[in-house]
Amino acid sequence: MGIEEKKYLVFTYGTLKRGFPNHVLLEDLIKSGDAEYLGIYKSKNKYPLVCGPYKVPFLLNFPDSGNQINGELYSVSKLGLDRMDELEGISNGHYERLPIQIISAAEDDEEQSGSGGSVVEAVAYYGHRNYAEELWKRNGQKGFSKYSEEEAKGYIRRKDRPKNVTFIQHINLFISDSSSSDSN
Repeated sequence: MGIEEKKYLVFTYGTLKRGFPNHVLLEDLIKSGDAEYLGIYKSKNKYPLVCGPYKVPFLLNFPDSGNQINGELYSVSKLGLDRMDELEGISNGHYERLPIQIISAAEDDEEQSGSGGSVVEAVAYYGHRNYAEELWKRNGQKGFSKYSEEEAKGYIRRKDRPKNVTFIQHINLFISDSSSSDSN
């Protein structure tokens, strides 16, 4: 028997969730044994969750602002984590993979009734600190608790976005366009 590979707990809150456009990556990782769905969770603390250009969701690393964030928890292999990092543009400064404390949505309901819930340490993909504050301001310092079908209306897949502008340029254009609250 070989040594069991280290697994990473990843909290997803946007397009990687079941029923959303980038979930196909997790489906592929599940099929290859590089990911496992663990359930519905929410952030222990409040964070801003906003949309940027093309209705792309961004969790912002401003604890105690915003709302508790609803999402899904996955256990992934190193290969799975690398594939998720690639999708999230870690090396391009799109997102940062940072720790987050989460609780089971079911345990949170129990906690509300006084029986308590256990905290799980995971990682999540946060909008990069280089633009996070301006993105928060651009959204009127208002976010939502769940990236739902309503928030995702108008989402444009990466392959369908203009190719002559980088995603960081799209973010900067979105931030600088204060004339519209629409994300396109």
